[in-house]
Amino acid sequence: MSLESLKLELENARRCALFNFRKSTRSVNHRYDEILHECGLRGTQFTILAVTTMLDKPSIGQLAENLGMDRTTLTRNLKPLVKANFVAVSRGHDRRKREVRLTENGVRILAQALPLWKQVQQEFIEYMGPERFDALLSELRYAAQFGR
Repeated sequence: MSLESLKLELENARRCALFNFRKSTRSVNHRYDEILHECGLRGTQFTILAVTTMLDKPSIGQLAENLGMDRTTLTRNLKPLVKANFVAVSRGHDRRKREVRLTENGVRILAQALPLWKQVQQEFIEYMGPERFDALLSELRYAAQFGR
């Protein structure tokens, strides 16, 4: 296949779901990171802390499933949170499973981050408009099932 043929074929890449998801994700992540930086967290870290809190001492597997990530990626993302003493990972009641819980420092940083998250969340909702935002969440939940 020639370079020109490849270019023609790749014109369809502008409609590639992966390309557009990744482009949108980078933009949204950047804005959340920018705001949450004030308290020293990244958006992904805030999400891990928030979901850990909501699930109340989840196992690594439960947390990974709820975050839509594999266990290896989650374990790698937990390391800086453990090092910062925001979360602790320990053996659960079932000795085969490790559970994650917020430490006192984790509760403190999450409490600092929450108003910042609310600010950027509201900013995004206003940017999208409430109806479009709700529709986006619905479509993202549906899209998240693709490939499972």
